[in-house]
Amino acid sequence: MSAVFVGHGLLAFAIVALAAERLGWSRETALRLGVVAALFGTLPDVDIVYALTGLVGIEPTTTALVDSFWSTGNQVHRGVTHSLVVGLVTAAGVALAARPSRSAQSAGNAVIWGLVAVVFVISGPLAAVIAAAFAAGAAALVVVAVRADLPPAGVGAAALVGLCLHPFGDLFTGAPPDVLYPFDVTVFADRVLLASDPTLHLLAAFGVELTIVWAALAVYFHLTGRRLRDHVDYRAVPGVGYAGAAVAIPSPTVDVAYQFVFSVLAVGALGLAPPPRDRIRSWRGATTALAAVTLAAIAYAVGYLYLFG
Repeated sequence: MSAVFVGHGLLAFAIVALAAERLGWSRETALRLGVVAALFGTLPDVDIVYALTGLVGIEPTTTALVDSFWSTGNQVHRGVTHSLVVGLVTAAGVALAARPSRSAQSAGNAVIWGLVAVVFVISGPLAAVIAAAFAAGAAALVVVAVRADLPPAGVGAAALVGLCLHPFGDLFTGAPPDVLYPFDVTVFADRVLLASDPTLHLLAAFGVELTIVWAALAVYFHLTGRRLRDHVDYRAVPGVGYAGAAVAIPSPTVDVAYQFVFSVLAVGALGLAPPPRDRIRSWRGATTALAAVTLAAIAYAVGYLYLFG
């Protein structure tokens, strides 16, 4: 089970938004380009939609549903849509399709949708269906970017960063992506280990995820002229109590992570307790909840090392 979900998009957001500001675009344009990059950064995971077919007729228990979801999804996950080759070609098509010229738009859409035909010839109908969903997502994001009046060069760069960063985030969890599809070249034979102990590896990967989220928030607050530290309060402190989970739940790993991930994220609710509506709806509530989760993860790691390290 993958521990990294939102990091793909948020890393792309942080890099593109900050770079756009540094290159002289307005802060509003930089934020919009960052959002487009984030959406492109999550687009490769459209292939996991196929995993929903694995839930049909499965016994409605948490373990059975999770196992079936991932075993089905892994048949196509991290293949076509996670290829750097496909990402580069798609980004080129996006850059063309975002231009005001009708001929450039036609050429760009031809590139984006032409990939579906190529995938069908190489890998068959199932992979082509996944590629079609990917192409539809890319085409839709072009429409969003054009309606937001974003510069075509910026849109192409946002697509390039988002699509090509995504596969590298997956190197820490599960099977490595097929980064050079359709070429039969194995670049990464196995996941990249951050620690030899499987639980510490998961905690390190989760730490990378949290770091990316904080970085994206820092960029957002910078571009909106606010200070991040002003939006975190003492309600995050109870998160340290999650250290006791090192005894209460089985030691998690990347392959069996849902108990840890769901429970540690639930600790974020402590940052909202008591949860007045204005806190839930505000950035202060979100950042305080994130701080509670961060403290919980650190406390769990310390507790795990104390008990088993």
